[in-house]
Amino acid sequence: MRRDSRRAHAGCVTPLGPSPSGPAVDAPPQALTQALAEAVTDAVEALRGQAGGVYLRSGTAGLLRLAVLAGLPGELFRPWSRMHTNRPFPVAEAHRSGQAVHLADIEESMRRFPQLVASLPFPFSSLYAPVATARERFGVLVVLRPPTPGVPVAARDRQRMTRAALRLGEVLGALSAGGTDVVWPGDPVCVQLPSGAVPPVRFGSFDWDLAAGTVRMDDGLRAILGVPDPSPLPIEALTSRLAPEDGYALWAAARRTGAADGGAVRRLRLKGPDGGLHLLEVSARSRFVGTDGHGHLAGALVDMGTGPVGSDATDRLPRAVLAVDRLGRITYANEGTERLLGLPRGVLAGRPLWEALPWFAHPFHEEQLRGALLSAEPVRFTARPGEGRPLSVSLYPGRDGVTLVLAPDGGPGPEEPEPALSAAVPVPVSAPGGDGRGPEGARAAALYRPVALAIALTEAVTARQVSAVVTEELLPAFGGRQLAIYLLSDRRLYLAWETGFPPGFLDRFDGVELDAGVPGVEVLTTGRPQFFESMEKLGRTYPDLPLDAETGARAFLPLIASGRPVGSCILGFDRPRTFGTEERSVLTALAGLIAQALERAQRYDSEAAVARGLQDALLPHRLPVWEGVETVARYLPGTQGMDVGGDWYDVVETGRGELALVIGDVQGHGVAAAATMGQLRSAVRAFALSGLPPQEVMRGTNRLLIDLDPGQFASCCYLVLDSRTGDVRAVRAGHPQPLLRRPDGTAEPLDLRGGVVLGVDGRAAYPVTRLRLAPGAALALFTDGLVERPGADIDEGVERLRRALAATGSLPLAEAADRLIHEAVRATDRPDDIALLLAARWPRSGG
Repeated sequence: MRRDSRRAHAGCVTPLGPSPSGPAVDAPPQALTQALAEAVTDAVEALRGQAGGVYLRSGTAGLLRLAVLAGLPGELFRPWSRMHTNRPFPVAEAHRSGQAVHLADIEESMRRFPQLVASLPFPFSSLYAPVATARERFGVLVVLRPPTPGVPVAARDRQRMTRAALRLGEVLGALSAGGTDVVWPGDPVCVQLPSGAVPPVRFGSFDWDLAAGTVRMDDGLRAILGVPDPSPLPIEALTSRLAPEDGYALWAAARRTGAADGGAVRRLRLKGPDGGLHLLEVSARSRFVGTDGHGHLAGALVDMGTGPVGSDATDRLPRAVLAVDRLGRITYANEGTERLLGLPRGVLAGRPLWEALPWFAHPFHEEQLRGALLSAEPVRFTARPGEGRPLSVSLYPGRDGVTLVLAPDGGPGPEEPEPALSAAVPVPVSAPGGDGRGPEGARAAALYRPVALAIALTEAVTARQVSAVVTEELLPAFGGRQLAIYLLSDRRLYLAWETGFPPGFLDRFDGVELDAGVPGVEVLTTGRPQFFESMEKLGRTYPDLPLDAETGARAFLPLIASGRPVGSCILGFDRPRTFGTEERSVLTALAGLIAQALERAQRYDSEAAVARGLQDALLPHRLPVWEGVETVARYLPGTQGMDVGGDWYDVVETGRGELALVIGDVQGHGVAAAATMGQLRSAVRAFALSGLPPQEVMRGTNRLLIDLDPGQFASCCYLVLDSRTGDVRAVRAGHPQPLLRRPDGTAEPLDLRGGVVLGVDGRAAYPVTRLRLAPGAALALFTDGLVERPGADIDEGVERLRRALAATGSLPLAEAADRLIHEAVRATDRPDDIALLLAARWPRSGG
């Protein structure tokens, strides 16, 4: 899919901002951006890298954003700009663990982080170091460099990486202490790395005494020529360094200085002190008579290095040659590029490559450019830009950018002009019968896309997650635009997922029986996929089948796992195309992987439904109403994996006329955790109703869990409140400390003595802590899912909750509970379930 191009700034820092229609995001402080850019460029230079970046924490829990990207075009690396801290990637690992990660080559990367290689299957080395202070974790510093196969990252380089991250941590810590919010809310800023060592442009001037045959040179010219002697010098000091033919040109310039057309400009090739040729421009000004009465010739020389020589050479090539910097901006184009694109070089200079050549925005072509930039190895592939002749594209990367050579596939004939491709109007990515990738593209997709899809499918748990993975991985790999997945149930196929089809079009096939004569059914019943290169061919094969488009292509794949039918999958393409033998084999194999993942997801969905039903039945639907005490509870399931956990809460009227407040957390998730939770809740309730003191309630529950031996342990906090006096007796078994909000609005964690978690030690004791709850005060009991964040200290989460509780002083208790879990409700990535129980004591009526 071709994305909208964006013009990069001419300077070294380029914000990769949102599209014009996207939401506005406040720009980060300039001091923060500059600190990050300086740290990245210094680290890349110190480690002899070719690119780097910094991930910073965002405003969303558990999410890092790429803040600065140096030496790579942000447009090509947008999919890696967001990183959840629980993902199996080295950036997330470094942030979670607080330890650096060093990957010397692709083999080590594949062994430790296979999903990284699946998404970026190129040979490069990468280093990751956490950026933090003693109190705060900010993010991760990343440096990419050429691989060292079989050779670990040297200790010296590990130290350099660590020092760079520590220095950045100190700078960010100082910014944070000064009031700067060190978070990154939006897209990355792209930074151009300093260029490698190149000859500087040098200037010089001379004064030639024509009568005396001597020349005076300024310091600049003497440095260019490597002449140590002071002026004046014989004119041979200059002419001896010229080729004979250029020496004659200099004399001709001297003769023309008195002509009516004024001075002349000559390009001369001058032999420098290094023995190499340098191209210089000599601008001879008009003859004048000096104070000595002699005629003089003055000139200026500009040493531009060898660049213009190379420019002349590439202009004579019958191919398009252009260069881009490491941010993807065009820095050079020869005459062949002008002929091929139909645009002058002045218009091309500074434009992003995918804007000048819109077909370069095709995912496959972007992948080749990514590979060249990351691996520093030449890449060659065939592209089909629009309806024209295929192009052979060669990419030659270097430290400062990439040189591209474009030529019609097979090279132009002796009298055949190169085709002009309009750069002003976007051209289609692929022509009929091809997808624009060429044979190398199909082979590349066949090699690594199955790996990427297989690894991503291992993390997909629900049928919806499996379908989303297929949409993200399979469609872009083969240039598809439409996807539909049907699942088999009771001898009917039901639509489980669709994208790209006209709204409502597929509804007519939802619930279709297995004897229907439609391709989605027949591929499942026969076990053979069907490929239609055009909608016309599909219509001829199935004349009664309604079609959603007049042009395009379709692939119908059976989803069969270990011989068991699961469903069928439809891939749609916007334009006619062929399906090669290799491509058909890959798609059929991928369909088998998808079927296995969907079968596993269906088992999960069934177990999750049982667990949710069990948990709904076991958690209290109502809390008792008690004079002088108000209680409110909230529960949120996790969003990852088995989303039903073992968190529970309860409020029990004890046999002694008091109110028991209970909260607990069983280890693990799923049916087993829910069942254990139900047993523990029932045990605590039974012990509480019998009037046992708190320490005995906890002891009895602990012994019961050990006797049941479910292979699980649990934490619990149990408080008994006398609503008349406000006296509280509390015990704790490995559970987070409750929070107390005083009547004046201040809040703090309680300091309850505690014992070990339940289910570990049958002789464990649980000491009682006594306190008094004043009228207007409130208690907050919670499970760790409310305060834990991946990669962050739990104390930070408790402090965040304490501040939030203190801010709810004037709110009704129910609204206060909603406020406390508001951030968790909005989080799309919640690794654990959450239970919250609030209890407030109010003055008794008439008291």
